[in-house]
Amino acid sequence: MARIAIVGFDFPDIETERALCEGEGHELTVCEGRTPEFIVEHARGADAVISSYGVFTREVFEALAPTLRIVSRTGTGYDEIDVRAATEHGVAVCNVPGYGTEVVSDHAIALALACLRRINEQDAALRRGQWDYSTTRPLGQCNGRRFGVVGMGAIGSAAARKAAGLGFETVCWSRSLRGERRSPDGFEVLPLSELIATSDVISLHTALTDDTFHLIDAAAIATMKPGAIVVNTARGAAVDTEALACALREGRLWGAGLDVFEGEPLASDDPILTAPHTVLTPHAAYWSEESGVELRTRACRAVLDLLAGRHPVDCLNPEVLA
Repeated sequence: MARIAIVGFDFPDIETERALCEGEGHELTVCEGRTPEFIVEHARGADAVISSYGVFTREVFEALAPTLRIVSRTGTGYDEIDVRAATEHGVAVCNVPGYGTEVVSDHAIALALACLRRINEQDAALRRGQWDYSTTRPLGQCNGRRFGVVGMGAIGSAAARKAAGLGFETVCWSRSLRGERRSPDGFEVLPLSELIATSDVISLHTALTDDTFHLIDAAAIATMKPGAIVVNTARGAAVDTEALACALREGRLWGAGLDVFEGEPLASDDPILTAPHTVLTPHAAYWSEESGVELRTRACRAVLDLLAGRHPVDCLNPEVLA
């Protein structure tokens, strides 16, 4: 019997995980915190960890490595896990790539349309007794506008396909498509600077790296069209939200639809909360009832596979499995 610890979890229950883990004879414990210090204190002695938002630094792996064999994250991103340190200590790191392709791309399109049509502003005005759409003008349409997709992985490609289906002229940029004129599914590939300067909607679907940190900063925003909309369902730190809020307050952009933020949850005094023409959601793009079951099952299955001597499918450092 192995001990499996759940830390920094994003879900209100562990019934999915309990059924899977206890069904194979393993002990399951739950710890609410996510900081490195908390993880070291409460996950010491665990053979495996399942986490949504736990921060796994080199110090964590140094402290837990004598017993820890795997960290499995309920998500695609892993910027809060020091994979190199995990590898040095023989700990497998797994994630769940591709699980949210349809739901996250749906959410990105929904944010873009809500901004373009000012849906939340019209809703709020109507609830205040204002039966007059002119108070929320200007209102836009898809046809005649350019939708720029930044990052053409599975989610970005799905967003591009859906945007094109709505009538947007859809273009893209991706690190994997440098030098290409068209993406595999036929969308025009532009230099990033040109995409940012010419698109009416700039939708981010890129991983967070040193190159993409504050990819949308004050300098990038200064090159955007006055009617541009920024959509981010990728990583919060890809956008300098303070610069974005400033541009919105000054009327230099049409709007912004954000699901992810640099600090989560948002502080009550975050400037983006009072910026006009925004549609904000609480890191919900990845979730649907259907995708949630898949996400949690795959993250848990990676742990069970490793503990049973099988190679997990989605391992970021497979060299530790050799």
